[in-house]
Amino acid sequence: MASTQARVPGMEVRSIDYVPLRERHGKLWHLGPLWFMSNAQIATLAVGLISITGGGNLIWSLISIVAGTVLGTFFMAFHSAQGPQLGLPQMIQSRPQFGYVGALLVWLFAYVQYAGFNVFNTILAGQAMSTTAHGPVKWWVAGVTVLALVVALVGYDVIHRAEQVLTYTFLVVFGVFTVGVLATLHYPAGSFDLGGFKWTPFLAQFGVVAGYQISWAIYVSDYSRYLPPDVTVRRTFYWTYFGSALGGAWLMVLGALLAAWAGKDFDTIASINAAGDKVFSGFGAIVLVFAALGLVSVTALNMYGGSLTLISAADSLRKVRPTVGARLVTLAVTAGLSLVGALAATSHFLENFNNFLLLVLYLFIPWTAVNLMDYYVVRRGHYAIAEIFNPHGIYGRWGWRGITAYLVGFAAMVPFFSVGTLFTGVAAKALDGADISLFIGLPVSGALYWWLARTIDVDAEVELARAEAVRLEDPAAV
Repeated sequence: MASTQARVPGMEVRSIDYVPLRERHGKLWHLGPLWFMSNAQIATLAVGLISITGGGNLIWSLISIVAGTVLGTFFMAFHSAQGPQLGLPQMIQSRPQFGYVGALLVWLFAYVQYAGFNVFNTILAGQAMSTTAHGPVKWWVAGVTVLALVVALVGYDVIHRAEQVLTYTFLVVFGVFTVGVLATLHYPAGSFDLGGFKWTPFLAQFGVVAGYQISWAIYVSDYSRYLPPDVTVRRTFYWTYFGSALGGAWLMVLGALLAAWAGKDFDTIASINAAGDKVFSGFGAIVLVFAALGLVSVTALNMYGGSLTLISAADSLRKVRPTVGARLVTLAVTAGLSLVGALAATSHFLENFNNFLLLVLYLFIPWTAVNLMDYYVVRRGHYAIAEIFNPHGIYGRWGWRGITAYLVGFAAMVPFFSVGTLFTGVAAKALDGADISLFIGLPVSGALYWWLARTIDVDAEVELARAEAVRLEDPAAV
């Protein structure tokens, strides 16, 4: 599905459509700064608090953060390699597994994640700017939303450039801040006692970190699909993996350190400000202003992904021509929804909504298993791209194999869920609240999909893909 519309100078034209080889550009190393900065956000701090607030000591919290990052990032980084090979954004690639209409199942969950995380991102940015530059939080929330909308509208190239600049600045600002946190803050007795291991908070922290990293899987091909296909899977994986893992682990570790220092008085904005001022007076404000800029960038990523998901969903119901106008409308809808949510949020709402977002993260564990199993094991990267956009094509309207594997995997996870006061499954209760659902959903969904997919005629699909290759690059070709 190639777009024939004219290019708008400086603005991305394409959305869910295939990116022809003549338009491929960029360098593989660009993925490193993008995924580093996407994870190196103060919103990520909260992911590192689970063990500390659950009674774990600091050293085992840090170990579980690193271990969870190592595992969870492994899965999301493999999705990144799909972008250059297929030339498609991430979520549209769900059609071969779930069907032309059936993919709406996972797209709905993805869209809730995009809009939901932006509620938190914009509130944090608004609070950071209100603390440093003063003015009402809600005005700053609106300003952050508008700025992120502009970045997302210009699109792919400006997002990559912005993340590169922010990465270099981050290394300086947060490098100094991290050294200050390690050198000036004092931690409770027993924080570094390896004998203070507690199984429940360790597993809780490990599972949340791994799940958080896996949740980025719905984004990754969006930002690698313009790369030429001759980049190797291995190198694409490495740049994505190490960028994401380093950025995520850094901020989660900072979150654990700040939480151990502040104790019950921990508050993201106030604690960062206070810890920064221990380096030198006013440095806390510098850290917060830069953090707000970082939150603008990740808000733009969520708007961009939300726009692609909305266009994909609309296309499943009625054929949509992917134009700049379609991008603008869907970006505006996504920005509007998150803005309304942020402006209407209360502290009680945010506490409950945080639990809800954790459930949304659960929803992508079986999806990532099905998608990766299909790409790397079943079809081995061979897809008939034009058929993905054909409502009556070879992938069907309902992909019963993917849907079945997804639902069975998710159902198998439910007894192991532990979502604060919202829900605790029977298996999680037996484990004193420890959540190991990740280790259930991934193998169950992946193995079941592989078993069900044995009847797929992959060779016939490969022949069809080869036959359509010329038309894919040049729709006018006969």
